[in-house]
Amino acid sequence: MEPVSSGRNRTGQLNRRQIGARHEEDARRYLEQAGLIWVASNVHFRNGELDLIMRDGHCWVFVEVRYRRDARYGGALASVTRNKQQKLLRAAALWLAQRGGSFETVNCRFDIIAITGTALEWLPNAFNADV
Repeated sequence: MEPVSSGRNRTGQLNRRQIGARHEEDARRYLEQAGLIWVASNVHFRNGELDLIMRDGHCWVFVEVRYRRDARYGGALASVTRNKQQKLLRAAALWLAQRGGSFETVNCRFDIIAITGTALEWLPNAFNADV
């Protein structure tokens, strides 16, 4: 029988996926405390992934959660490039289409939760479908 991995590497540290999952959970709790309602997490499509899908009243909110240990390379917010935004837009369009909607027929926005070190920054409506 093979041993079951604890998810930690040989030095006892969490791997990247686990660190990301922890920060996505922190972001979800933060947004729920702000009044948003959680709908789904880690929705995968061929062209991208939606970290969090939330509701803010009648508005669908697609949330990209980015974490960087420090700001050495520009911090978490700087990592949401135009290319990343395009991937998120395509994934959100597919998700909406699966539910009979589109950017033209439903109210939605794209938020970013940027975590650099221990500092969390929420940018509501960080970009839109006109990118």
